[in-house]
Amino acid sequence: MGRIARFAAVAVATLFATDTLAQSYPDRPIHLLVPFPPGGGANFVARLLGQLLSARLGQAVVVENRPGSNGNVAGDLVAHAAADGYTILESAGSLLCVNPHLYATMPFDPFKDLLPVATITSDELLLTENPVLEPKTFRDFIDYAGRAKPPLLYGCGAAAAMGTMGGEVAAMFGGASATPLVQADKLRALAISGRKRSPIFPDLPSISEIYPSYDVTIWQGLFVPAATPPAVVERLRTAVSAVIAQPEFAEKLLAAGSGEPFPTTTNEMAALIRADNERFGKVIKASGLKVE
Repeated sequence: MGRIARFAAVAVATLFATDTLAQSYPDRPIHLLVPFPPGGGANFVARLLGQLLSARLGQAVVVENRPGSNGNVAGDLVAHAAADGYTILESAGSLLCVNPHLYATMPFDPFKDLLPVATITSDELLLTENPVLEPKTFRDFIDYAGRAKPPLLYGCGAAAAMGTMGGEVAAMFGGASATPLVQADKLRALAISGRKRSPIFPDLPSISEIYPSYDVTIWQGLFVPAATPPAVVERLRTAVSAVIAQPEFAEKLLAAGSGEPFPTTTNEMAALIRADNERFGKVIKASGLKVE
């Protein structure tokens, strides 16, 4: 009986502490880590989210850029941070669904060491090329790439834009960072990676219009260390959901070419991660790609 009483007392104390934590959180600045350098779409989303989240939570949200290893650097920092809700991560789903299949070793286990909180945005990538190249359309580019000798080089991400404009690579997949360069005629847009056309470039075809099974949509989500108290996770999830439901959030995303709000339930986010993990895992295994 003594043991049962002690167990009950501990349980009650734990519940009380958790409730108190939920009511007081946050009581100091939150650090939001981004796995990419300044200038890209993920960075824009993080700073917009941080600004609106700060207003809702009543504490500063400090955005820190921690690029490297396709998100592994920032992911590792958050995975091993104190599980108190004050160090959080905004990351693309590739951190969980691509990296474990691609890297021979990981500095942390994304599925055991990180806890998904909420999805934030979804976005299609823009396929662009150096404007001096011969092809003017996506179909022309496919033909051109097929007969190019030596084979064409391509890049992805904010830094790849400079390489494409400078001729180091022929083409690139990019997000928000590519949009103003296309509008300034410094890059030529060829196609969109998702299944639907872009509201910014409605005349561009979706790659799936030519290759029906092709669909690459990038989503950003919020993650915390796995042992973060459920009450804190729920506080964050509720706040993020409220932020991305604001018209201001959608309007600023559209104006920057950074996708659209992507609200999901906890179960929907879990199902999305499982589906993407299976899909990209099969592709990477079939291709034999590995990063040592």
